[in-house]
Amino acid sequence: MDAAQHLDLIYVILAAAVATFATRVGGYVLITRLKHIPPRLEAALNAVPAAVLTTLVAPAFVYGGIDVAASMLVAFAVGLRFSTLRMLVVGWAVVMAIRHGFL
Repeated sequence: MDAAQHLDLIYVILAAAVATFATRVGGYVLITRLKHIPPRLEAALNAVPAAVLTTLVAPAFVYGGIDVAASMLVAFAVGLRFSTLRMLVVGWAVVMAIRHGFL
């Protein structure tokens, strides 16, 4: 990488930092200025965690291979009944067992 590319990378990182900061501060300022949160805005804010989780999990499930998809399904089933730690351990064990040929 030459100096111009390093400088471009620094500019991209700084722009991303400014955009992230502006969105966080803007959201805070917007919410604090509202005396009452409209029901539609509250519904939209309540949907954000599910949307973010779907955005992170769906590509791994679709493109991660059969081992990842199987471990996610097993981890989901275990997570319905047991603790998060147990769910993670079982999901990890399933993916490792498939990758090493035990299943």
